[in-house]
Amino acid sequence: MIRIHFTAADFARVRFASRPAPLQELNAAFSKMCRPDDALLFGRWRQRVLRSLPVSVVPLGDLVPADEAPKFIDVFSDSLEEGLETVRASPPDLVRSEIERVYAKGPSPAPLWIRDLHRGDAEAWHLLGRAQRAAFDTVLRPTWPLVQDLHQAEFTRHALAVAEHGIGVALAELLPGARLDEDVWELEAPFEQDIKLRGRGVLLLPTFHWTGHPLLADLPGHPLAVTYPAGPGIPLPLDGAGGTDDALAGVLGRTRLDILLVLADEHTTSELARRLRVSNATASAHTAALRGAGLITTVRAGRAVLHRRTALGSLLVRRRGGPDRRGSHPAP
Repeated sequence: MIRIHFTAADFARVRFASRPAPLQELNAAFSKMCRPDDALLFGRWRQRVLRSLPVSVVPLGDLVPADEAPKFIDVFSDSLEEGLETVRASPPDLVRSEIERVYAKGPSPAPLWIRDLHRGDAEAWHLLGRAQRAAFDTVLRPTWPLVQDLHQAEFTRHALAVAEHGIGVALAELLPGARLDEDVWELEAPFEQDIKLRGRGVLLLPTFHWTGHPLLADLPGHPLAVTYPAGPGIPLPLDGAGGTDDALAGVLGRTRLDILLVLADEHTTSELARRLRVSNATASAHTAALRGAGLITTVRAGRAVLHRRTALGSLLVRRRGGPDRRGSHPAP
């Protein structure tokens, strides 16, 4: 369990990143790629990414010798160029202490270029910058427009939650299992950690390539950065490229796949129930699951609720192996 202790000043300094952070999203993607879990949804994506990575990316693996990255690569700039410059401008004391920390747990001595980075060698910094740029171009650039769209939707969701219910409720509902107990924000995690903000505030950043516990970047003098998973993760739809309806239905379920296909246009719960010949309660349960996964949105219009596919849901449908046949057909 992660416990983040707020003061009154910290509640006033909660900020949601207005745009995605290229290097932090890259860190999240590499973290997901290196984990063996969720093989059904992410296995082929991992294999494809590993096969496509150029040799110039190899140094990034040297930076994480024991499944823990140095803090100086946790950068939240909203442009790639600015992020690379921020990494390069990391304080030398921080770079040295973080390399020593991660290699203290490593199984082998640091490679020569890491030792050069430790002493501030310019060529080592060039090697790192080239590796980060090549990794972004290979892993994230093809999906970056989608990441931007998904981030904007998540930003809007959070802003509406704060406007309607206040920051306390918004924090408590940001993630499944999150809870705000007076001035302590609790987040589910497979470890115990307590952090006292003492007026630094919090930066919230959604990630779309990571589905585990929140990732924390806790640097002295900076807001605590909480990178949290939003939705099921982009590799799910991308890994379905060239697949079949049956394969996708095996993951989502046939009824949920049918709902996604229909929701190319807005439909109410009752309209979905009639179209799919299920009860209103069944349609409502399926839309709730799809909404929780970030594949559809739901808005209230008077006494009715309207459902529609999100950008992620539309990409999932487009990549399933055929045209979107159902969305534009009239109901039988």
